[in-house]
Amino acid sequence: MMTLDPHPLLDARWFLTTFPRPLGELGRVDAVVDLLRVGASAPLSADDAVRSAVRELLRHGGYKPTGRGKPASEYLVRAVSEGALGSINLAVDACNVASLHSGLPISVVDVTLATPPFRIGLAPEGASYVFNQGGQTIDLGGLLCLFDAGGPCANAVKDAQRTKTTPATLKTLSVVWGTNALPGRAADTARWYRQLLEAAGATTSEP
Repeated sequence: MMTLDPHPLLDARWFLTTFPRPLGELGRVDAVVDLLRVGASAPLSADDAVRSAVRELLRHGGYKPTGRGKPASEYLVRAVSEGALGSINLAVDACNVASLHSGLPISVVDVTLATPPFRIGLAPEGASYVFNQGGQTIDLGGLLCLFDAGGPCANAVKDAQRTKTTPATLKTLSVVWGTNALPGRAADTARWYRQLLEAAGATTSEP
């Protein structure tokens, strides 16, 4: 289901999640949402060394992870600190919690909106996709991305609008964008992320 192009720094982890009902019917899960705050009790915590290692991972292909193109995990810290991030749905909330506290960017896509096979590799120069409902695009050249048969659909900065979760989502694919400069962190993050989902009634599995 997944192939990886050679990369000297990437330590990615991925898994599937199946929800008992469509996300729109599950509602807010307080045990997850309550962790969406800086300083919440969590098994992982991020620091400047984690932030630096993640940026170095994204720089390797020539991408510049700064400004509006910074890793999603950095955006989360700011959004949570400013009170600008609320509950979206269980899939995204659990993703955000795991990313916030681990410091690793995480992508989550609706499997039914994507077309296998999946691949992780660098996007070519000139590649782009729409990342929000407003039609804004991100330049993907040199950035590590998750690809499906239709092209790039997610990365450590902004996921594609075409495969984002919806109220009808029942099954997702998550990718933890780890780096071998932080041994074990990607595996630990994926493990805790899966525990959060399973405690909320979802089932996770490795493809």
